[in-house]
Amino acid sequence: MEANASSSETTSKKKHIFNVREYLASVGVVRKVVEYRRSQRIYSQGDPATDVQYIEHGGVKLSVVNPFGREAVVAILGPGDFLGEGGLAFQTVRISTATAITPTTLLVIEKNEMVRALHIEHAFSDRFISYMLSRNIRTEEALIDQLFNSSEKRLARALLLLTRYGSQDEPLKWLPKVSQEMLAEMIGITRTRVSFFMTKFKKLGFIGYEGGLHINPSLLSVILQE
Repeated sequence: MEANASSSETTSKKKHIFNVREYLASVGVVRKVVEYRRSQRIYSQGDPATDVQYIEHGGVKLSVVNPFGREAVVAILGPGDFLGEGGLAFQTVRISTATAITPTTLLVIEKNEMVRALHIEHAFSDRFISYMLSRNIRTEEALIDQLFNSSEKRLARALLLLTRYGSQDEPLKWLPKVSQEMLAEMIGITRTRVSFFMTKFKKLGFIGYEGGLHINPSLLSVILQE
């Protein structure tokens, strides 16, 4: 009986997930679907900011390069996330480079069409505002994490975020191929330190490598410990 109730609850939850593609199609918003291979560049730092993308499937890495050529990963985005939204404000060019980290499907909406849709389609604008607020919260949390937490806690938090832990969607059971170099760039430590902590997490049963990188939700205990 409990199993049936749980199944019914899951089905009901899935029915209420806002489907951006279906909604935009139903209200006639002009958009196109673009697919990218793993490691394919979506746009580059300095490119004109002409459109906004919505991630349907896959994952995207946002990175920046300073004048001395040093690259830093500033975000890893997944299904349900937008990118390129800075162009809706005052950004005339991209301030980061977006690269697909797995085979990725994007909905691409031209900037003027996106502005029109946000003004006219209230359900879509509500969804977008909710996303921007949650993105802002994540950015603030990342800054606090960088300033006050240890390298070990920052790595644990990065891994949980990559699984979409704590989001409305069901967390990923395993991660797409994410290199230790990328993790090091995300949290600002060396690859050697990442390797050390990943070995430690594996010994404690927090992660596994069977068929891909598996993250156990118990990894949260690393973040919560004093």
